[in-house]
Amino acid sequence: MLTDLKSALAALDAQEPLLLLGLRETQWLDAKGGPYQLSNPRSVEELAKDVAAFANGGGGLIVIGIATRRERDEEVLDHIVEVVPATVNLDQIRKLIRQWITPAPRGVRVGWSGGEGERVVFISVPEQAVDTLFVVPPPVGKHGSPRTDTVAVPVRDGDGTHWLPRTEIQQLLSAGVRATGMPTAQALTELVRQAVSEAGPDGGLRVGQGLPDREREMRAAYGHLAGQGLGRPAGEAWAQGAAACQDLHHERDGEQGWVLCLVAGRPAVAVAAPVWQAIVEAGRRSPGPDPLAAIGFPRPHEDTGVPWVIAADARSVDVDGGSWGAGRLTCSGRGVWRWQPLPRFSVNQGRSAGNWTAGQTPALRLRTVVNLPWAGAGTLEISTPQRALLESQLPYSAVAGAVTILSRRRGAELPAARWERGPFSNSARSASYACTIAGPDGSRGPALKASVMFSLPTTMEPTVVACSDVLIENPRAWAAALGPGRETRLGFDEVQTVLLAAWETAAELLPGVVGDPAGLSWAAPPTTELRMTCEQPAGNGVLPSLDTLIDLAPLGTNDEGTRSLLAVTITAAPAMERAERRSLLREALVHMAHEFGYVDAEADLL
Repeated sequence: MLTDLKSALAALDAQEPLLLLGLRETQWLDAKGGPYQLSNPRSVEELAKDVAAFANGGGGLIVIGIATRRERDEEVLDHIVEVVPATVNLDQIRKLIRQWITPAPRGVRVGWSGGEGERVVFISVPEQAVDTLFVVPPPVGKHGSPRTDTVAVPVRDGDGTHWLPRTEIQQLLSAGVRATGMPTAQALTELVRQAVSEAGPDGGLRVGQGLPDREREMRAAYGHLAGQGLGRPAGEAWAQGAAACQDLHHERDGEQGWVLCLVAGRPAVAVAAPVWQAIVEAGRRSPGPDPLAAIGFPRPHEDTGVPWVIAADARSVDVDGGSWGAGRLTCSGRGVWRWQPLPRFSVNQGRSAGNWTAGQTPALRLRTVVNLPWAGAGTLEISTPQRALLESQLPYSAVAGAVTILSRRRGAELPAARWERGPFSNSARSASYACTIAGPDGSRGPALKASVMFSLPTTMEPTVVACSDVLIENPRAWAAALGPGRETRLGFDEVQTVLLAAWETAAELLPGVVGDPAGLSWAAPPTTELRMTCEQPAGNGVLPSLDTLIDLAPLGTNDEGTRSLLAVTITAAPAMERAERRSLLREALVHMAHEFGYVDAEADLL
């Protein structure tokens, strides 16, 4: 078992990075989910800060390509996110360490470990001479070479890296003065002011400096925001994808600063530093190396072209422009920020849409699939008590009630009360249950079936998937069970009721089988897929159209002909109030109808 820096480094030298999984980030160990983006000055600063902190703290190890999970306020090395060799230049890392850290730490090793599918990069920083203090340029996020007239001192504190406070720097430098007879205390104070440079009014930096093509635009935005608390630049401006950004001080000493952010096509915004950090952290769980490329940038709640501010006490922020699409960060009463997508619709179906259908040919399937891309889901499992709780809840679930009501509305009491395991896999990482309502004396086979499935990530499916189905297996068997003269064709209002119940079950009930998901973060936007499919071919081998089993009249006419499938995908937070879910369902069905040719469909008519 690995217990210290020496044994961890030995495992990496032996090409066994998997042995590090389960370790906690400590004073000597830091894990990175992706490579430093060395084309970005801020990432270069982070590299220098991390290496210098270990040099100042007795040595340490940085492992690039291992994602962590949060466990009792500690970061635990969770799984390998393979580093592609083409994305890392080891020589460039070595060169930057020598350039940015003064003096250059001795004996630093940068290398690869692991085979195909589990490659990681490691930076080993050995213990340095005890009387040497390693400094780096202050964190200004600037392009080009570091300044030579300012320094900052990073130090390792537990599993984190922090900047040495100004007072402690002064104490260290004062000790050097006493020992060598260098400048007076007053001169030393000025030196320290440079060493921890906050780039105040006398720092010489301009708004927009570093991005000449956008400097005029940034200065104009800064002028519009006069009186909002913005102070002087704390560093040069930098390009963050399509955005131009710059760190600013607060106009009052001691207050946290700002980030001025300009994105083409939307008004400039000054974001309080703590809120900006929350935005970055929310996107950090995405698989890519750039959190803001995933989560996007702040946008105003209303359509306005006027520059605006997001203060430190803001409780919600809308973001857009990243690969995740439009979303909203909200801050809980405990100060925890969480991103959720703003609702939107499409007809794009994911790879899980057809899961759990092998060997089944129902006349009609009404399906809800909820994709839950939780970060760190690889560590989740279904425990025996959680499984037992789910089994006790299924007879009273929303989907069980909807199936029962289908028969009750036709004068028969056929409750969906008896749930059994199967027909698909049940394990510590999957669950499958079904309730079958048979025809009279079972001679006609199953009439109706409700089923739920839940699966944790696999090599083939990297996302948690929850699914709830209602199947009309055999309309004739159901008609026989209902009694003479009963109609088995579903009204569209019944379809809505079933889909709503299936959605609620898949989104609210099934995820509880792994505990409370409220504390999990997203690695991508969650989605819900609603599907109506005819899957039982007629005698000629052709699938019947949906309107033979569902009254589609509320959707209006369709000039594109009959269909055996209708589907829509909703990108939205899985958990919501029932009234909100019902409203969103109706909007989604209208979007689906329009996409499939029912151009006259309206929510008020459903």
